[in-house]
Amino acid sequence: MNYNSIPIGMGNFVNTTSANSKTKRKHPFWHFWECTRCSSPSEETRQQLLAAAFDEIHQCGFQAASINHILKRTGVTKGALYHHFPSKTSLGYAVVDEMIHAEVRGLWIAPLQTGNPIDAIIQPLKISGEQLTLEDIKLGCPLNNLAQEMAPIDEGFRQRIEAIYQEWRTALATALRRGQDNGEVRQNIEPENLAVMLIATMEGCIGM
Repeated sequence: MNYNSIPIGMGNFVNTTSANSKTKRKHPFWHFWECTRCSSPSEETRQQLLAAAFDEIHQCGFQAASINHILKRTGVTKGALYHHFPSKTSLGYAVVDEMIHAEVRGLWIAPLQTGNPIDAIIQPLKISGEQLTLEDIKLGCPLNNLAQEMAPIDEGFRQRIEAIYQEWRTALATALRRGQDNGEVRQNIEPENLAVMLIATMEGCIGM
């Protein structure tokens, strides 16, 4: 992938490419990375590093991710990388905070804010299913991967990942309660419990 051509700051989809493929494609689970508008070349460099780090971590896992591979993907110097991210861990935290969290909000949480909650749950699943590839099945869900790999061993990752899941659960439960009030969701279900089950089921299917 040519990270120098990413349309930074425009809220565009990020095309990701596997390490051994020349064909760009949109990742089916994480279309909604919304970057802050760049005000300088330095910020553009930072966003390119984040995009490359996301790909590297998704393909290799955080612990096996290579800083040298990220630098090669972007053409950025090691000094420039450490200017923005003092350590590999801080880079990983930024990927979770600024990319993965934004993607979950865009694809899974935002649709729950209005309309029929059942439709809002089904539509992202349809989008993901229609665009799912063998490569996606192989790589799995970026959030779920990090939850399994890093949450048990790093408190910073654990807190960030739990915050994403908590926001997702809360939004889903709120939407289900609204659906109950509107007669769109059965009254005999417990929204919080169903929200946990739905997220666990979706993440489990993606992570299999």
